[in-house]
Amino acid sequence: MALEGTSLDYVRGQVVTVVDLAALEGTDRTNETNDTSEMPTPPGMPRFPAPGEVWMSPALARLAASLPSAQLADRFPARTPTGLLGDDALVHGDELVAVVGRHADDPAMHGDRGDLADATSPTPIASFDDGRPNHAAGFYRILTGLATVLLGVPLLVFGGAAARLTVARRDQRLAALRLVGATPGQVVAMTVAESMVTAFAGAVAGALLYVVMIPGLTRISISGGTWAAGDLWIGVPLILAVVAAVVVLVGVSAVTGLRRVVVSPLGVARRQTPPGLRAVRVAAFVAAVVGFLFASKLMQGSFATVFTVIVVMLAVGFWTLNLVGPWVVGLVGRIAAAGARRPARLLAGRRLMDDPRSAWRTVNGIALTGFVAGFTVLLNPGPGGLGHSTDEQLRARVPAQHATAVVADARERLAGIPGARVRLAERAESGSGTPAYRSVVVTVPGGQERTDEARTSLAGLVPGRPFASPADADRGTEQMLADIQTGARTVLIASFLLGTVSAGITGVSSILDRRQTFALLRLAGTPLRVLDAARRRETLIPLVVMGGGALVTGLVMAAPFALANPVRPEGLVTLALTVLGGLGAVIGASELSRPFLRAVTADPAPRPD
Repeated sequence: MALEGTSLDYVRGQVVTVVDLAALEGTDRTNETNDTSEMPTPPGMPRFPAPGEVWMSPALARLAASLPSAQLADRFPARTPTGLLGDDALVHGDELVAVVGRHADDPAMHGDRGDLADATSPTPIASFDDGRPNHAAGFYRILTGLATVLLGVPLLVFGGAAARLTVARRDQRLAALRLVGATPGQVVAMTVAESMVTAFAGAVAGALLYVVMIPGLTRISISGGTWAAGDLWIGVPLILAVVAAVVVLVGVSAVTGLRRVVVSPLGVARRQTPPGLRAVRVAAFVAAVVGFLFASKLMQGSFATVFTVIVVMLAVGFWTLNLVGPWVVGLVGRIAAAGARRPARLLAGRRLMDDPRSAWRTVNGIALTGFVAGFTVLLNPGPGGLGHSTDEQLRARVPAQHATAVVADARERLAGIPGARVRLAERAESGSGTPAYRSVVVTVPGGQERTDEARTSLAGLVPGRPFASPADADRGTEQMLADIQTGARTVLIASFLLGTVSAGITGVSSILDRRQTFALLRLAGTPLRVLDAARRRETLIPLVVMGGGALVTGLVMAAPFALANPVRPEGLVTLALTVLGGLGAVIGASELSRPFLRAVTADPAPRPD
């Protein structure tokens, strides 16, 4: 058994995590008299530390060696580290961590640290692998869950768009084969073979792209440091499993999509219009949004439970937005067709009415990116807005009965620092009204170097409780806000890439699937510019309506989590760039399909198929 306690110290505006360890069960832990084999081994260390030993992360060891000892190294029992912590003990290579070995009766291994931010009181442990994340790790897990939801749905939509590429022409060919005598098994075998071969090539290309992108992804900074390549590498077996899963899923999707061809090939060959969409989609969407808002306000329980339920409901709301999209597109198509005064608008409106699912697939990626932008802008206030900018005033909370002695000792320790002043702040009352704690306030003018000297001089004065400034208390929050900003930008960039590629794929697929319709319209005398204008309108009309609706939905669903401070200009700029970028991305992707329109109408003679 061992005692473990953690606290945060600060140097040069950076956070230093200090882990205090002490052996229990009467073990003195000196190398001469004790067996170390029964003690738990801390991660990244070859053995349990002996009293007086100090193990540092490489970054902290370099910093301690570069600064005068009076500013950092003298805070620890030994100026020179006993050893360096390995990667298993660190979140990233630049993390500042010190593991200090102590005796079990050391005053630093007793006392409550519960009022200190991101600190833990000394607690008996039997193992360092308890599987329980600290507060910060739990917060980042929540952010990861939100990012997974916000990217997962657009990724599924993108996969659906890729799977439906030229699906209409394929179904017509397969339906013709069924009508001339091909068995269902032959049709399924042909389709599965074609789909799985293509999927295998795409999955291998995606795996290679993942490997190529790892060096670039390691430059993304989270929690004050960058990723290591090993953190992003999932291993060859898992990569092979993902490739196999993609191939299998595409094969299953292909088989599922053949139901109409196998069951009713005549309806496919005759281009029978699919059944209309029902307004129940709108009811499901409204219910999901209202349920999300209700859950975010009234949900009670543990922190993990509350956020798990909220993330799940966010995923449901996100998905129902994709569900209601085709219904709204169909409604917009009817309105556009009814109010059309020009042929291009009439053709676009009729297209949106006849096949709203296909029209929605062209813009759903960017529309859902609008949802992501709306949801993240209120959670993205940006760092630097908490109001504390000075380190001159250091504080420590001490029991009231010891406050006078601590002040006297602090004045003696700070005698060599010019201008340092020590005083007692107002008393903190306990629940019974009797003074329980008082804050010792130290003012140190002269800049960061003087402040770090004062921190070092005061080290150990209040065991387990380093002196910290109001700015120090905000540094963890500032880091989290910066990480939220980084995550929001990363999610937006990825969503934009997915949405833009999805819009390009579906735009080309739509023209190829309707090549005969375009050819017949050209034979009927419709100018190419009218067809091109209709193609453009059937993209822009649903984009404006649904993109704006998705943006508003994201804002509404993020409102319960908005921080108390107002949205900073950076968030509004991000929102504006998202709107403009979304319009530009869809228009650009749509223009890529223009050459295909000219190609399929260059020879308007009807084809045999």
